[in-house]
Amino acid sequence: MTVADPRLIERVLVRAAAERPVVTVVGDMILDRWSVGLAERVSREAPAPVVRLTESIDVAGGAANTAANLAALGADVRMVAFVGDDDAGRVLRRLLDQAGVDTSGLVAVANRRTATKTRIVGGDRVVVRVDDLPDAPSDADLSRLGGALARALVETAAVVVCDYELGIHPDALIPAIQTTRPATVVVDAHEVVRWTALAPDVVTPNSAETERLLGRSLGHGADRVAIVSDLAEPLRAASGARNVIVTLDRDGTVVFPEPTPQGAGTKGAGPADAGSSTRGPIRTRATPASEQQASGAGDTFCATLTLALAVGEDIVDAARIAQTAADVVVREAGTSVCQPAQLREAATGPVSRVVDHDDLVDVVAAARHDGRRIVFTNGCFDVVHRGHTTYLRQARQLGDLLVVAVNDDDSVRRLKGPERPINSAEDRAGVLAALACVDLVTVFATDTPIPLLERVRPDVYVKGGDYSPDMLAETDVVRSYGGEVVMVDYVPEHSTSEVVRRIREAAR
Repeated sequence: MTVADPRLIERVLVRAAAERPVVTVVGDMILDRWSVGLAERVSREAPAPVVRLTESIDVAGGAANTAANLAALGADVRMVAFVGDDDAGRVLRRLLDQAGVDTSGLVAVANRRTATKTRIVGGDRVVVRVDDLPDAPSDADLSRLGGALARALVETAAVVVCDYELGIHPDALIPAIQTTRPATVVVDAHEVVRWTALAPDVVTPNSAETERLLGRSLGHGADRVAIVSDLAEPLRAASGARNVIVTLDRDGTVVFPEPTPQGAGTKGAGPADAGSSTRGPIRTRATPASEQQASGAGDTFCATLTLALAVGEDIVDAARIAQTAADVVVREAGTSVCQPAQLREAATGPVSRVVDHDDLVDVVAAARHDGRRIVFTNGCFDVVHRGHTTYLRQARQLGDLLVVAVNDDDSVRRLKGPERPINSAEDRAGVLAALACVDLVTVFATDTPIPLLERVRPDVYVKGGDYSPDMLAETDVVRSYGGEVVMVDYVPEHSTSEVVRRIREAAR
């Protein structure tokens, strides 16, 4: 996981509060409506769940969500967009006004629907999404939008284009941006190629958008990172952008900074020259999250990135803080806004101790260089109880840095049966990271931690006293590089299985 340095986050937030940079957001606003209820049975009319609604929540989505995130983090935000003269349009205006966004740039269009996406949530998951989308605007309306943008761009530090192909058109907006040309131009578009003529400072395509931009597949899962990392020049050529950040959801991002003059510093985003050298690609890593009810993390990423650039941060540091902000909202249900307090907490709280394997190897290497003794243990930790905390405290006393590796949900099912785990890997890792005796937590997918042990090579491998070293397949691996295998006390009456059994008996 990539968590931005707390000092970087504080610097950006303090500068934003002091400078109040003006950022114009132009694009497609969406009203995100979350209708939440209980899915208790299946309909007799069709094989679909019946959801008994308990509440309905309206949230600014799309470009409006980007604007709301910018305002929350300290920017003075001007919103330029079409808005219908319908109930959804009035709700969006009110939400933006409440967020402190300047809505004088909204262009009202008679008889035009405001884009609305309604998600029906039954229990813990989205059952269906219903989209109510507007018709294409007229040329006259597009001209009005261009005029509103030109007025909003006066004395603007940055402009963000949010193009979800719901009405805005490059031909109507690019002339206004080129005439004023703020210091930072960021494009977040479903079809990046539509904005190539703008020569943006930064584009932020996701995996599917990158595939369309390049006309090729990126593969699946974590394999996308390696493929994308070799595509710097094709990405710059196809997008026309100086900097490209490819966002890969749970696999983080790959950042391609613009080529910089040899011997020059890395701050800023000035144009490259003939004597340039290329930095990157640079990876940011995301916090594991279920994302079942999360939406709008890309908007938060784009907003935070733009704010950091507007107060003078380098593109790489801006991407790191943006990844941290996206990690905050992806853990929330619904369309969310990242608040400054949440951003600060993300860099200092327990979640910052949950890392992926690559980051774990880097942290362990640095700790070992400083002469620290590395202790490693693993398990399912499905329902954390006193037996777990006792043995984790004992493990921590055997060294200077305790790493706890947690089985992912699939491997728990293979080991414990189809009714386990009780808690998701994300929740189990978060609980362990909150313990004072635990320094780092990572999640692994294999039945044994042997592949991870071979990478981390801890000084001490610890298991509970219900095992003996000879029973463990890991013992030979640890001893092969000179590591030590240690058994610590076990509290049998507090085993997870016993806790689960008592809970189920009480429920019956």
